[in-house]
Parts: sequence; structure tokens; C-alpha cells
Amino acid sequence: MAEKSTLLKILNEEIVACRKCPRLVEYREKVAREKRRAFRDWTYWGKPVPGFGDARAQLLILGLAPAAHGANRTGRVFTGDRSGDFLYAALHKVGFANQPTSVRSDDGLQLKNAYIAATIRCAPPGNKPLPSEIANCRGYLVRELEILQPRAVLALGKIAWDAYLEILKQRGSVTSRAAFHFAHGAEAELPGDNAHLFGVYHPSQQNTQTGRVTPAMYGLVLRRIRRFLSH
Repeated sequence: MAEKSTLLKILNEEIVACRKCPRLVEYREKVAREKRRAFRDWTYWGKPVPGFGDARAQLLILGLAPAAHGANRTGRVFTGDRSGDFLYAALHKVGFANQPTSVRSDDGLQLKNAYIAATIRCAPPGNKPLPSEIANCRGYLVRELEILQPRAVLALGKIAWDAYLEILKQRGSVTSRAAFHFAHGAEAELPGDNAHLFGVYHPSQQNTQTGRVTPAMYGLVLRRIRRFLSH
């Protein structure tokens, strides 16, 4: 436990210092300077956002990228935006979080048996990372998987689903990502000791406000993950 915590701390310090992608560095820092009027009194984080959660986690939750005025402002993944409101409420309901809200990095939120990271660690323009930027971030996810050794990965959206499968493809564990079809509620049992993959639609406002994703839909998948981890 102590060793995992130490290794994650070292990794997260490296993530926060990263400047590999000039486009993302420029954008995240521009947003942090200009701010949104509602948050003009905030000192924005404006750096890559590290992973967050339980160092003993059996579940790794993988999102897309920090929101420009969410995690890029608060410094904690899925914190300070509507997507985070939806996600943490769902995690709390099934026991993966100690509270249903995530407003700021010092609000007392703790995860239980879960760790959350993003495929891209910096807020991208238009919330659309480039393939080269995903590739630049891949090494951080590889190391998180090596440290945590999770039994399950929950991909929030297809980009996260593909990011995990690409790592397995590069390791030679799978031959093609195309063999594993993404959908809400999808599962992929992967060879060897690789983590079991679950998929849900991303908790974006576009999905949650149109009813494409509901709390009940997330609850079904999260309870299935809990049952999987209990065996």
C-alpha cells in the first residue's frame, strides 16, 4: 500500500510538470489566465491533471480529458463541472465514493476501491484531443496500470475504451481493438491477467441532459462492476 501510494505520487508529480504537447500547454494556460466570469475569483490550476483516488483500488475509471473550467480550474479530475456532478453522485450511490459531490480539491472527497484518471491529462480545445496528444499521454496510463494492477477498468466513452485496448495491443495481449465493440454497458473479458474492461457512455452534459445517459443506466453498470470485484 505505501509503495503504491509513493509510486503514484511520483507519477503524478511528473504528470503535473508535463509540457509535451505545445497546443495543449498553450490552451490550458490561456483558459487559466482568461477564466470564465463565474470563476473570476478562482486561481485556476492550469496544468495537467493527475489521477485521483484509492491507491489500493481494484477499479480504474478512465475518462477523456479535463474540462477547461472544471478540472483545469480545480486541479482534480471530474471536479467542478456537470460531468463530475453526475459521475460522483453515481459512484457514491454504489459505495465507490464517500460523498456525492466534487466541488474543489479540498472538499473531503475520498474514493473507495476506485481510482480515476484521464486519457488526456490537459484540457484540449473543443474537448477534442489529437491522436498525437493521446499517444504522448499513453505512458502515464501504462504506469498507472502497472502500479495499480486493477481487476477492472471502466472506460467513460469510446476514446477511453480504445486507449486501454491500444495499450494491450502494443503489449501483444490483443491483436486488434476492432474485436471489442464499444457501447454503453459493453464488457470485454481480456486474455491473461489484464483487467476486465467495462464501458459506459461519457457523462458529458450532451449525454446526461438529453437522456442518452441516466443515473439508472450508470447504476446498473457500477453495480455489475461491484459484483465482479466481489468474486
